[in-house]
Amino acid sequence: MHKNFKGIEKTVFGRGCFSQLGEIVEEQRNQNDRFMLYLVDNYFKGKEFEKQIPAKSSDVVTFFDVDPEEPTTTHIDNLRDRIKNSKGIPAAVIGIGGGSIMDLAKAVSLMFTNEGSSTKYQGLNLIKKPGIYHIGVPTISGTGAEVSMTAVLTGPEKKLGLKCEWTVFNQVVLDPDLIATVPRDKWFYTGMDTYIHCIESRDGILNNAYSSSYGNQALALCRDIYLGDKSGQTKENDEKLMVASLMGGMSLTYSEVGIVHAMSYGLSKILGEKHCYANCLAFQHLSDYYPAGVKEFTEMTKKHNIQLPKGISKKWSEETITAMANVSIKLEHMWNHAIGLDWKSKITLDTVKDLFRRL
Repeated sequence: MHKNFKGIEKTVFGRGCFSQLGEIVEEQRNQNDRFMLYLVDNYFKGKEFEKQIPAKSSDVVTFFDVDPEEPTTTHIDNLRDRIKNSKGIPAAVIGIGGGSIMDLAKAVSLMFTNEGSSTKYQGLNLIKKPGIYHIGVPTISGTGAEVSMTAVLTGPEKKLGLKCEWTVFNQVVLDPDLIATVPRDKWFYTGMDTYIHCIESRDGILNNAYSSSYGNQALALCRDIYLGDKSGQTKENDEKLMVASLMGGMSLTYSEVGIVHAMSYGLSKILGEKHCYANCLAFQHLSDYYPAGVKEFTEMTKKHNIQLPKGISKKWSEETITAMANVSIKLEHMWNHAIGLDWKSKITLDTVKDLFRRL
């Protein structure tokens, strides 16, 4: 069966386009209980940018600190219940921030219309009803969360996304001005998430002309941004990275990610490592699976003086390594793409544990 996925309905791109958000949300004002729910990265609280958010007095603006912890099913359930009990159902949910805020916005939009805990819906096509209108405004580029059909959540049992066609944003606002203040290390790690998306999408059995067309263009943009003569955090490169992130997300949507992301989920679930950083920790040690990609990635880290730690697995107990491996090996769709239909005859729990010991 070929994938038949839903894309973003509307996209606005360009410097200053954030100023159009007010008129965009007003088109939805008459829906449900006629108020907007803004989910905003706590980084912007008290800053000048907060004053630019076009919220009205009846709207709810909630700030989230996503640095200590990525989105959890508890976050989503508590937020949904609090808003529903106090105000009702929003006309729209607007996420303003990085990948974690994008996932929060996508997930809570679904949970306003689907009963029970979000833990029931971690997986593919488990959502029963379409969510409410939701808008993504990324302020960090690289994760592809603004275009993907997955809202990744960490639950008590597993780290796995709410994944269905209704997860995809109805509208995205891509303003390169919003990513200008991203710290250099996060700029690198999130950009590498895009790069790794495209490498894993390309180097697996589900790759095809559709996914590789997006992936190849995203890779070309990443090479300009991180290896080109004018590499670095510039206005021009901010525009390129914002487009590369979206294209990388499209590439993996019609293909799949692989071993790096499987290991990253283990690192995030058990150790709490941030997703993009965890990808980089794992990718540097996987040259036998992604030789060309790891070689180029190493060039990028050297050019931008990024120091990734090595030997960290020496501090881990056997119990920790086993726990991470158990999380990773359960992501069967990723191993299937990376290794092949017979992956279970080649990859065992001990194999995955040995991969973590490389770190």
